[in-house]
Amino acid sequence: MAATPSLDLAKDSVTSMPPWFAEILPHLAGAFTLLCALVASGHAILHKEDTRSAVGWVGIIWLVPLLGVLLYLLFGINRIKRKARALRVDAREAGPSTGTVQKVVPRDRLAGEYGSPPEEAFRSMARLVRNITGNDLLPGNRVKPLVNGDAAYPEMIEAIQRAEKSVYLSTYIFDHDRAGGLFVQALGDAVRRGVEVRVLIDDMGARYSWPPVSNKLRREGVRVARFLPTWVPWRMAFMNLRNHRKILVVDQYVGFTGGMNIRAGHMVATGPRRPVRDLHFRVEGPVLAHLFRAFTSDWFFTTGEQLEAEGVEAPVRQMGPVLARGIPDGPDEDYEKLLWTVYGALTAAHSSVRIVTPYFLPNTTLLMALRTAAIREVTVDIVVPERPNLPFVGWAANASFPQLLAHGCRVWLSPPPFDHTKLMIVDDYWTLIGSGNWDPRSMELNFEFNLECYDRELATDLAAMADDRMRSSRRISLDDLHLRPFPVKLRDGVVRLFSPYL
Repeated sequence: MAATPSLDLAKDSVTSMPPWFAEILPHLAGAFTLLCALVASGHAILHKEDTRSAVGWVGIIWLVPLLGVLLYLLFGINRIKRKARALRVDAREAGPSTGTVQKVVPRDRLAGEYGSPPEEAFRSMARLVRNITGNDLLPGNRVKPLVNGDAAYPEMIEAIQRAEKSVYLSTYIFDHDRAGGLFVQALGDAVRRGVEVRVLIDDMGARYSWPPVSNKLRREGVRVARFLPTWVPWRMAFMNLRNHRKILVVDQYVGFTGGMNIRAGHMVATGPRRPVRDLHFRVEGPVLAHLFRAFTSDWFFTTGEQLEAEGVEAPVRQMGPVLARGIPDGPDEDYEKLLWTVYGALTAAHSSVRIVTPYFLPNTTLLMALRTAAIREVTVDIVVPERPNLPFVGWAANASFPQLLAHGCRVWLSPPPFDHTKLMIVDDYWTLIGSGNWDPRSMELNFEFNLECYDRELATDLAAMADDRMRSSRRISLDDLHLRPFPVKLRDGVVRLFSPYL
């Protein structure tokens, strides 16, 4: 039987290779593989701050030759961090800074020109976050909780409908569904009134529905952009780099932030197929400058367009009693600001800590801080969904609960529907609200935006909400975890090994 043309070509290529080269080719391939493994291992050892992460990556690099190196190049956290930082620097050098949107307050002041500083027990906390973020703690704010999309969406849409100058919206998910349609209509109407409208959607989040809502927004005349599109192979290193922030600023007089995306599932009262509970916040007062700065920085980074800060550089009038500060966080110059803030709050706690989060995968530092707080006789309550939308995240969380329960922390499993709320309350005075979760993705990979608030009344109201969640939840015990079947324990433990990448 005659050889096929392809085999003949392969045979010809081998026979045409010089004999000496054919002999050393396997040695060259082995040397190349060894060199790649050595370089990648050295890079991980030198740049990974977490020893376990360094050991894990070195193991993958050597156990899976070449493929392990490729995985490290694509998903190495520190590589992404440095690239993001370089991109941010390039963006800042390409245009004027947005860093002057806030009235400068002397650095030795804990609050602005108006109002009182935080309560004595939290003044060191206020100094810590000021030094971490570079943002001043601003007085005179009003922060209003909005439960589910049923309360949040109407107020957000009403604000857009009343807009006269500008509407700036950033979100992780903007679904092409009933909820998305309401926002598209309001944003399009604003454009037709002559309002400057800008919408920023994360590229990964834009893929949650089809067709993407960005096409419909453009047909309405809305200027829309996608944060770090990664559909081309050479940009796949950014697939873990997500803009998870939720920010809406209207005419720089009212803003909204929290953890809520734009999708019909959050309209719980309408009976959606997959209901999702959540909490969002209406914000008024000087701290809007921090929301505005976060949005304009992301917009300029994405599009190169510099948005004007008119109306924000001047002090905004006092609207309420809340001392507040924006905390931007991301794998760039804002790296680990959220992690340091949460750690500082746990250290500052004297009586109680309430945490409500959809994803609970704290690193070793936070686990130690939680256990230490409980040992100091601080009441630590952690509320997580009984049925998370990502089952493997729940499995990994189960493996960390015994360490917490053994030292006195209390863990509550909230019943369905899935609770996407992100909330931290310390001593019924300090609160942390925003987009960040208690997982490595939020603490190290995502671009997040949170607010810290110092106000007794706000914290008391939010603590009552958290207590209400606990009353309807099931408290788990060490016995519950010990009685799990061995295969379930093993599954949870194995998945927990991958928690830095979930």
